[in-house]
Amino acid sequence: MNRDSHTTEIGGQARSDTSNENVVDLLGKLTHQGAHLAQEQLNLVQAEMREAVNDIKQAIAASLGAAVVGIAGLGVLLMGLAYLLGDAIDDLGLGTLIVGVITLIIAGILFMGARKKLAATNLSPQRTIETAERTPDAATGNLTGPGAR
Repeated sequence: MNRDSHTTEIGGQARSDTSNENVVDLLGKLTHQGAHLAQEQLNLVQAEMREAVNDIKQAIAASLGAAVVGIAGLGVLLMGLAYLLGDAIDDLGLGTLIVGVITLIIAGILFMGARKKLAATNLSPQRTIETAERTPDAATGNLTGPGAR
């Protein structure tokens, strides 16, 4: 028997230990490691998303705190302007009314601008919808339309 060839007799057939079993073992290991790598990548994405969501929560909380303090400051400022205007025209009630009306006009203008921007916003995920519609065609190799090469 040749020492370089590692063959064994199994069930009357000669079998090479180094070729068939190693390829099968390697494919099994590759499949297992690929699945493990995919799971680890998914875990990493989930951890990154949790961290990003927590950062966003903290930023929103800080922004809300700043907005509350800002609104209180704006109220004090408007009250001061109303007193100054009322003192200047010798009518505190009229001064407060004028400042209030001007403030509401500014708020209305800001609201109208925000409403126009919101109406122009398209919330449907167009690119995702187009990709999903093209997926069956891509699987068959029939790529036509925008973005096809």
